[in-house]
Amino acid sequence: MDVKENPETTSGSPPPRLDCIKCFDALWFCYTPFHQMQNYYRYGEFDNCFGKWGDLVDCLTLKTKRAAEVEEILIAREKAKPHIWTFRTVDEASEHWWRMYKHAALMSTPLPRTAQPPPKSAES
Repeated sequence: MDVKENPETTSGSPPPRLDCIKCFDALWFCYTPFHQMQNYYRYGEFDNCFGKWGDLVDCLTLKTKRAAEVEEILIAREKAKPHIWTFRTVDEASEHWWRMYKHAALMSTPLPRTAQPPPKSAES
């Protein structure tokens, strides 16, 4: 075992760590001509980078707090983030699939009886 490896630190997940360099790099990139032209092409307006400034100021503000307090704040923020996937019941998933891909399904070959769209509900 290497001297630098400590079984206590390698067994669990690492504590959240503040890294303001990432915020600064994101802000720096935001002002590059590449990003500004890309944003103009996609959305029709230049990016004012307001969100990046806010992230950097927030990071620097957290650097002034105690480590235990910062850890609590970061863990609370992580828990508050919405999950990347949307969970649906079978009926919700089926209905969503038909809304998204109805055009492709109806233009293809006739569907077997088991793959017919769900019946229209009285609410629709």
